[in-house]
Amino acid sequence: MSNDMNVVCLDLEGVLVPEIWIAFSKASGIPELKRTTRDEPDYDKLMRWRIGILKEHGLGLKEIQDVIQTIEPMEGAKEFLDALRAETQVIIISDTFTQFATPLMKNLGWPTLFCNTLEVADEAYAAAHPGVKPGEIIGFRMRVEQSKLATVKALQSVGFQTIAAGDSFNDLGMIRASKAGFLFRSTEAIIQANPDLPAFETYDEFLAGIRAAL
Repeated sequence: MSNDMNVVCLDLEGVLVPEIWIAFSKASGIPELKRTTRDEPDYDKLMRWRIGILKEHGLGLKEIQDVIQTIEPMEGAKEFLDALRAETQVIIISDTFTQFATPLMKNLGWPTLFCNTLEVADEAYAAAHPGVKPGEIIGFRMRVEQSKLATVKALQSVGFQTIAAGDSFNDLGMIRASKAGFLFRSTEAIIQANPDLPAFETYDEFLAGIRAAL
């Protein structure tokens, strides 16, 4: 099958860029925020827990965005992505948020990204809700339930063959639903629980695995 019928669907954090919340945990000195989807399969539960910790410490969107500005792609990630995009279509499907993603996409050469949206208090909202500060993250909106799996299924419904890869629990749905799927720099627990999935540690191996599946 020609490569124009394939779409490679990649996770973002842990695959192409460092984990945003881990970077923010280090910068803010809040160790609890190191918890990610590698640790907690329930993303809704994880995000609500994160929002509670941010409020407890009086931190908002700006503080996170300031840290994101310092994050560079993982070494070799842009070259890997450039090589892959030269051969086939690539979509990054992430549970991150548009307010986080822009500087990360710029550093990766503006690939296509499907992600979600944070709800952030503006001046009017804060004025009407005592105890809420402007810039405070008050919620989040997912594009659709199980957004990664739903996106892969939607692509398949219009005639595409998907190849998917990621590193976390919330990537397994789209990986399992695709014609080929891979783990990249995942945890030992996830790798051992999914022994049938090829697991790569270097971008050269990763690219070769995807090429073989095209």
